[in-house]
Amino acid sequence: MTTGAATGWATPAPARRGTTARVVLDSPLPQLDHLFDYRIPDGLAAEAIPGVRVTVPLRSAGRVARGYIVETVDASDGFDGELSPLDSVVSAVPVLTPEVWALARKAADRAAGGAGDILRLAIPPRQVRVEKVWQRAQEESPAVSSPPDAPEIDGYGSALADLLAGHQRIALDVIPQVVQLESGTWVGRWAVTIAQAAARTVAAGETAILVVPDYRDSDQLFAALSEYLPPDRITRVDASQPNADRYRAFLDCLTDIPRVILGNRSAVYAPAKSLGLLTIFDDGDPLYSEPLAPYVHARDAALIRQQQSGAALVLAGHTRSADAQRLVDIGWLDAIGPERAKAPRVVITAKADHEDAVAVTARIPSMAWRLAKEAIASGPVLVQVARPGYAPVVACGTCASAARCRTCAGPLRIASAGAAPSCTLCGAIAAGWVCPTCEGTKLRLVTRGTGRTAEELGRAFPGVPVLISDGERQVTAVEGKPALVIATRGAEPVAAGGYAAVLLLDAGRMLAAEHLRIGEDCLRWWSNAAALARPGAPVVLTGVTGDLARALATWTQPAFAHAELLDRRALRFPPAVRAASVSGDAAAVAEALAEVRDLPGASILGPTPADDGVRAILRLDYGQAGEAARLLRGAVVRNATKRRKAPQGKAGYRPPPTLKVRFDDPEILS
Repeated sequence: MTTGAATGWATPAPARRGTTARVVLDSPLPQLDHLFDYRIPDGLAAEAIPGVRVTVPLRSAGRVARGYIVETVDASDGFDGELSPLDSVVSAVPVLTPEVWALARKAADRAAGGAGDILRLAIPPRQVRVEKVWQRAQEESPAVSSPPDAPEIDGYGSALADLLAGHQRIALDVIPQVVQLESGTWVGRWAVTIAQAAARTVAAGETAILVVPDYRDSDQLFAALSEYLPPDRITRVDASQPNADRYRAFLDCLTDIPRVILGNRSAVYAPAKSLGLLTIFDDGDPLYSEPLAPYVHARDAALIRQQQSGAALVLAGHTRSADAQRLVDIGWLDAIGPERAKAPRVVITAKADHEDAVAVTARIPSMAWRLAKEAIASGPVLVQVARPGYAPVVACGTCASAARCRTCAGPLRIASAGAAPSCTLCGAIAAGWVCPTCEGTKLRLVTRGTGRTAEELGRAFPGVPVLISDGERQVTAVEGKPALVIATRGAEPVAAGGYAAVLLLDAGRMLAAEHLRIGEDCLRWWSNAAALARPGAPVVLTGVTGDLARALATWTQPAFAHAELLDRRALRFPPAVRAASVSGDAAAVAEALAEVRDLPGASILGPTPADDGVRAILRLDYGQAGEAARLLRGAVVRNATKRRKAPQGKAGYRPPPTLKVRFDDPEILS
């Protein structure tokens, strides 16, 4: 059997008929990450068009692989032999558009990864029944709502609208406020601003892609969009949808109808006809970091797509990430803020003193206690804490050694009041726990989670309802009645009319985390919570002073991001430079580093011991990052194709490749 011939990278060509199909395989193997040429049989000529799913033969034992036709040509370049024919056309729907293919290829090359890995994120698994129903609906030419009128974008004058109309790139400072929609729903003001910008885009006959971190933000933005657009102009695509709904929404995105596409990080790869706007809200959120190879951050994918499509790009948020600030500093993004916006009233306090016994018991500084007591009479009070659960971390009550599981050595926790301590990793109950250091049997609480905080504040505010919002209890909205709302960072519900007070209770504990980005992360968590307060309501920051507290109190987050970026430049840390982690066995890592060691400006830290081998950190300027990615990708391919001896007693077993490259690895900063 003759296999398809490998070709070099191809830029997507306009859809046209040809005798040869260039196919990208749906395979995680790095050595197969290129286009293969296959002959189009006469019986498949009508269906074998660019973008459709196909199956193709491989060299070994009659195996077939799945893939997508990227383009069709008249002849195979550089191959004079007989091409293998396509095995089948799985579906007549061209699910891979030229724009998405170009984005996947560029993003993968930038990250030293494979385009097929990105296509698995971009294109949902096929649902046959859904696809057939959708095809029939398209053949019937369904009615489409009239284009909406273009609304004004409140709070920014004409500056923002003019930049959007010119398809410019924008770093947008949103207004810290909650507003009520005509439907009665309360949402963050940011959602209304983005919805108005998206509605203007649709009114101009273009599509907008709106990317948000999680379902809470998605629900708010969807509610705001519904005020300006009919339902058939809004399409939600996110991982929380059932497979059938997600695939149906994906197919809708393939049509020519200008619409708003709303989703989480993978929505940046959604197909879109005439893309006019690409928006990412709160781009510093770690949920935008893709955990699967090639680990492309949603912001980076959006930057690439903007360059390829020429659409407007908006990075919006209450704070500004160091990555966005770098783009502002080099003039690549235009920084835009509201004309007139009143900043939240931030009060900075020290740790709890001994003026009020009840305040000390509830671990609230006296000033915060008094402000909360006054505010609770007129509405809900938000209390932001660091961790969920009752007691997320416990220690020996005698010697203060960390309490660990006797089964797996994981840290112990107390899940609820009166519960026995259990392991956070394996879940084993640590009944009859004895400290291995001092043989003590009593435990003390090192940290207090949402459950313990709710218990303490419930005693401090008798008769006041206490609500908990964290990963286990999903509360997205609360009424404007007196209540205590205990929430972990990022899980704060929206209160009708805004919160009467906001207490940032564990600020010092959050800031103590060992991570280079912890300063900007804390400022983002606190700013997002402060934006939920009603106008004039106190936002109390406890236990933190200095530049970070000053940035929150004066609402000058861009200035903090600029200072943070200057420090990163002095230290040559991301995002001032690009960095990549190279991990694997010592020999493979050494071979990969030898490829990039002589690049101008490259510096290597390590290797140091890591899980299953060693890890080294490569730092280099942005101008050299593309060449480094190409060289490291070549090292990964060579490592994957290298023959490795099977372990003794495992004849026929082929050990997996050991070399792994990850650009912009967030663990580098830990």
